Amino acid sequence: MSVQEIRLFGDPVLTTPAAPVVDFDKELRKLVQDLTDTMVAAPGAGLAAPQIGVPLRVFVWDVDEQLGHLINPSLDLSDEIQDGEEGCLSFPSLSYPTRRAMRVVAKGWNMHGEPITVEGSELLARAIQHETDHINGIVFIDRLDEQTRKTAMKDIRDSDWFTDALTKGSAPIIKVSPHSPFGKGL
Repeated sequence: MSVQEIRLFGDPVLTTPAAPVVDFDKELRKLVQDLTDTMVAAPGAGLAAPQIGVPLRVFVWDVDEQLGHLINPSLDLSDEIQDGEEGCLSFPSLSYPTRRAMRVVAKGWNMHGEPITVEGSELLARAIQHETDHINGIVFIDRLDEQTRKTAMKDIRDSDWFTDALTKGSAPIIKVSPHSPFGKGL
């Protein structure tokens, strides 16, 4: 088991689009295992490679006791929308109502380089969209409406993890994402 440190909001790796995976090798399989171990230990419903400081298009999920992973995904989203609370391991203890597509069809590869298709709805669809956003350099607060995003930014500044960073002289740099916060398209 190799649990890694989860990067917190403010780390530039979280707002930088990740590179595609080109080598499906032993190191990639170790990355998938590290992501899974870290997500389960946190615990969380998903975790993307940038959240542990690795700028590659890889993520894992744990939804309804089903573990999975996807590499270099592309998504087809339903027109039907779901509203629901969403949180993120890079924003400890914070969650906000976030709009997502109700269903998703994700195509990509597994860690052995075999093509796979994952279809999901509700929580699985939410997790896949959330983690795909991470590898595209988008954090979930970018998807919030203006008032909720203002509340989120205040909550971040008031959070223990942000305050700890300030006292250690390593406060996260907060900047607005260059990505559009509106719409569901990727």
